[in-house]
Amino acid sequence: MRLIYPENLEDIALGAAVLGTGGGGDPYIGKLMGIQAIRQHGPVRLVSPDEIPDECLVCHSAMMGAPTVMVEKLPKGTEIVEAFLALQTYLGRTIDYTTSAEAGGLNSTTPFTVAARLGIPMVDADGMGRAFPEIQMVTPTMYGIAATPMAIADEKGNSAIITTFDNRWTERLARTICIDMGTTAMIALYPMTGRQLKQAMVPGTLTRAERIGRTIREARQQHRDPIAAVRQVTGAFEVFRGKVADVQRRTETGFARGEASFQGADGYEGKRLRLRFQNEHLVAILDGQVVVSVPDLITVLDAETGEPITTEGLRYGFRVVVLGIPCDPKWRTPAGLELVGPRYFGYDFDYVPVEQRFASSGQGVASPPREGL
Repeated sequence: MRLIYPENLEDIALGAAVLGTGGGGDPYIGKLMGIQAIRQHGPVRLVSPDEIPDECLVCHSAMMGAPTVMVEKLPKGTEIVEAFLALQTYLGRTIDYTTSAEAGGLNSTTPFTVAARLGIPMVDADGMGRAFPEIQMVTPTMYGIAATPMAIADEKGNSAIITTFDNRWTERLARTICIDMGTTAMIALYPMTGRQLKQAMVPGTLTRAERIGRTIREARQQHRDPIAAVRQVTGAFEVFRGKVADVQRRTETGFARGEASFQGADGYEGKRLRLRFQNEHLVAILDGQVVVSVPDLITVLDAETGEPITTEGLRYGFRVVVLGIPCDPKWRTPAGLELVGPRYFGYDFDYVPVEQRFASSGQGVASPPREGL
């Protein structure tokens, strides 16, 4: 167990945005909410999965919706606590710990608001090791853990409890409610025991995010290349360097969907990259060839500062580096690929691990498949 202070949250938010693959919400907003809660109520206790009792009750705290909407529709910071308490009341027992649903920018730091305001510890784990757009897309789904009962609340004071047949139905019903709430809402879900968490969740995610964020910060301070530092700490492969040429983005069915195209530079002259996203980047296509796809991570960084750029933050002219990062091994199983593989998102090709697509140097493309869309 260790204590998390505002300065730790700065690094966690930065590193989580790298792991968030363009989604998970604006890390700046979540960071501010968490810092305010910690300053008002004291540091948050962060514990490893091994430290929690098997019989304890743990619950995810998260934001649901389209990140593009949150640019204008900011959370108050209390609705996530209201959702958490509503679920606790429904369950009829105290929830002992909270944890992150995903390693997204905002969703890695949102639970710190709950932990600080309610005085409960937070578990150093998450349900993805990255970010995905839909509720059922977490490793607990593969282990038969139900997303419901689930609580959802908005900034106007509306809240609801839903129970569903399976986790796909949770996504469908909650998405409809979320759209009616203004396309973003705060949620508490996936109540599970400590024993279930130890088996089903991705451990050490927040510590990993903090290490990545600290690496970027220290590289800047020491005038080193932050991109190289990120690659070293994450095992990432360089996919592309260039500038944003165009972004087609729309908010549809509760998601930020679209495509960004890039013109090559710094060794990639004459090449074009396209990224397709649904909140998070799903597929990277270089000159018509798929070079990275879900469930591996596709991360866009500012070429000079190493700052992660979210899908809603991409703008024409930005000079960027695109990285591909290997995903957690759980996602490479048949059950994982059924949940989050490229075919689930409608792409007509099979998943190939990023390290198999690239040469050992992280540069040469190793016979990627043609785009089948």
